[in-house]
Amino acid sequence: MGNCLRKKSHDPNQPPPEPARPPTGDDAVKSSRSRKMSTSPVQQKTPSGPSQSSKSNHCKDEQCRATRQERHKHVSSHSPKENQKKSKGHGSPTTRRDWPKYVVWVPAKNINSFYYSVLRAATHKFSDENIIGEGGFGRVYIGYINPHSMSAAKPGTGKAVAIKVLRRRGVQNDKEWQNELRFLKKLNHPNVVKLMGYCNEGDHRIVVYEYMSKGSLDAHLLRENYTELNWSRRIKIAIGVARAVDYLHSCAKPIIHRDLKASNVLLDADFNPKLSDFGLARYGPLEDQSHVSSGVVGTRGYFAPEYFTTGHLTVKTDVYSFGVVLLELFCGCVAVKRSSDGTERELAVWAKPHLSNHMELHNIIDKKIARNIDMEEAHKFASIICRCLSSDPKNRLTMGEVLASLEQLQQDMSLSNLNTLRLSKYHRRPHILQ
Repeated sequence: MGNCLRKKSHDPNQPPPEPARPPTGDDAVKSSRSRKMSTSPVQQKTPSGPSQSSKSNHCKDEQCRATRQERHKHVSSHSPKENQKKSKGHGSPTTRRDWPKYVVWVPAKNINSFYYSVLRAATHKFSDENIIGEGGFGRVYIGYINPHSMSAAKPGTGKAVAIKVLRRRGVQNDKEWQNELRFLKKLNHPNVVKLMGYCNEGDHRIVVYEYMSKGSLDAHLLRENYTELNWSRRIKIAIGVARAVDYLHSCAKPIIHRDLKASNVLLDADFNPKLSDFGLARYGPLEDQSHVSSGVVGTRGYFAPEYFTTGHLTVKTDVYSFGVVLLELFCGCVAVKRSSDGTERELAVWAKPHLSNHMELHNIIDKKIARNIDMEEAHKFASIICRCLSSDPKNRLTMGEVLASLEQLQQDMSLSNLNTLRLSKYHRRPHILQ
């Protein structure tokens, strides 16, 4: 492990001890002044006598002025940035003092604080073979942790976890890292990814999640000739994500995800979906507010029109983004569609005319499910998508209404399949002639 190992063992749930802090601010300046004054000629003994008193006083005045100039030069010889840096003080690279001022320490309440050396060992030194995903935040690795000691384990002997590593430091990335921890440690829902822990050591910013064996939804949608993601499973995924978003919107202080997209929907071995990546999430407007203002952040192709043009953020912003995710499930395409001539066009803009036209609906259905989908069910699903993608947020469904509509569709599909099964059994029975 090299330098990542420590000589003494520590509890991984506790942050490393802080070394003694060097003098900072005015203390540092005063200390340097005192050292200057202790060696200055003013404090050195000089011969004195009646005939030399005036000359001695004159020399002392000159020396005082020289000393003052020296002090001034010492304090102001650096640029403002350097002086500010000096006044803050700096410690070891692995201590909190070198963190930027915008990073606030997140207490390790109810979640595990991992040493970097533990996560490095758990991922086989962050080997490329352990990479399971990559995005704007950084890379995601699979690692193995002993669930009892929270130490690194060998593959197959411990619990598999997903370890997301911040790629590069910066104001925005650090804020997103902290934001994700702040929200995920409060959330508890079967369709929201579970936070296992974090690492906040030196320059390392890492989030540890539960491992989702099927990966992200977008990876499945883009696979050629992939039939495992059938129509009924797509409805199941849509309902699971809708439950997660409705849970966020129903909190005492509504939470807006702001980055709903297929790549942030993770699937377990049974295709149960879990919503992840809360780096851009924020609290929504309360009852006495119509909206909250925000800089436009997120992913192209998922922006609600009013949010993109005004920066006004409401829970209906998430509803529009969720409508795009439903459209991706329906069409098997990504949110930004590339035409044959190389131009890019948003999927929602391209598909809207087809969604409202029953005669053209078959043109946008994913070919991998087109043969096994009932067109009546397809029309109902397309109607839900249209209500989510309305240009006017007032005309959009709430997430509670979206969830109820999807659950009703699933129930209708189950009844239809049951009736079909009964009918097929009836036709297979031998008829007894009277």
